[in-house]
Amino acid sequence: MGPLLRCAAVDLFEDLQWRGLAYQWTGEDALPARLRAGPATVYCGFDPSADSLHVGSLVPLTMLRRFQRAGHTPIAVAGGATGMIGDPSGKSEERNLLTREQVDANVAAIRPQIARFLDMDRGPNQGLLVNNADWLERWSYVDFLRDIGKHFSMNVLLARESVKARLESEAGISYTEFSYSLLQAYDFLHLFDDHDCELQIGGSDQFGNIVAGVDLARRMRGAELFGLTMPLITDSNGQKFGKTVAGTAAWLSSERTSPYAFYQFFVTTDDADVGRYLRVFTELAHDEILELEEAASSRPERREAQRRLAQEMTALVHGPEGLARAERATQALFGGEVKGLEEQDLLEIFAEVPSVELPRSRLDGELDAVDAFVTAGLAKSKSEAARLVSSGGAYVNGRRLDGADRALTTEDLATETIMVLRAGKRSYALLRFPR
Repeated sequence: MGPLLRCAAVDLFEDLQWRGLAYQWTGEDALPARLRAGPATVYCGFDPSADSLHVGSLVPLTMLRRFQRAGHTPIAVAGGATGMIGDPSGKSEERNLLTREQVDANVAAIRPQIARFLDMDRGPNQGLLVNNADWLERWSYVDFLRDIGKHFSMNVLLARESVKARLESEAGISYTEFSYSLLQAYDFLHLFDDHDCELQIGGSDQFGNIVAGVDLARRMRGAELFGLTMPLITDSNGQKFGKTVAGTAAWLSSERTSPYAFYQFFVTTDDADVGRYLRVFTELAHDEILELEEAASSRPERREAQRRLAQEMTALVHGPEGLARAERATQALFGGEVKGLEEQDLLEIFAEVPSVELPRSRLDGELDAVDAFVTAGLAKSKSEAARLVSSGGAYVNGRRLDGADRALTTEDLATETIMVLRAGKRSYALLRFPR
């Protein structure tokens, strides 16, 4: 991506507090003072448990971006080694372990998603993407226990909320997951040694792991490092943010979640949540967010705040072209022209609409408008279909039909294989012509 605009005029830590993004941090007043003293290096880890990050990852991704815009250097760590084990934090049971091949493929897939949020070009604070497999897998088990494990207290590890919860659960916790904290702590130490990294950020469920890294660096290097966590974002009903779009996970990959579905995820945000989401996820100025919050309160039917939120996040994740695609699809949903849409978007928009499959040869002059509307079930008879067309209530791909006897051809397809018919304002049907 291109160079990021710097936002040093706004105090970063005060901005994070205003946005509700500073939840817990080590060092009390020392961390804000350190960030104000000059550029620092900050890192956040990303779990390669799938071949795409999901919208729950947007908080740490945008946090790294905020730090870079404020002049600090961001490091994104893909957990190629820790992903082989799994973090027990926030989990009620142990997850299935992935193979080395699966983890490597997932790391490769999420790299470009992370890079979209950061300036990776040459510069004084260019972003860096690293894989912790590159340093963790150099260790032998005995050497790691001798040199690193001896610095950890079992009493402290057992007192962690994430560990206690699992110990008290029916599932319990394996030694594999119990050891995860040591590996993440060493990540911090390694990044301090190699990149002078002084700050680790993460979700609030990561605070124990982050503190372990701060403590390890103090014991082994006498260094003062810092940790900062963000709250786990929930909606007004207490549901964890980002889990579903139409019953499935909302992913950052356009192959898993289309730009249209991604846009809809945000544009359907509840009025009670939209102001908080604007603060947490967007880079909009405080004044504009306050105006949008006021609009959501006084003119909720216009959904101005939701549209702005959806525009900002879709452009950030999918670029201007993805936003344009999402807005074209959204316009089609409300009766606009359908032509030129991606087939995936069209099928998502009209997922609940009746669909009829016809031979493609019918488009060679053998299908007129009347037949099409009767075949699609939008008219009970040819005479009813003819009246629908003559009264101006028949549409093909969002355009009004001008003649009942007009033949429909491949030129009338919305995509390579699909034609969208509409009767009146809200009655839709699809005709499908497979190749």
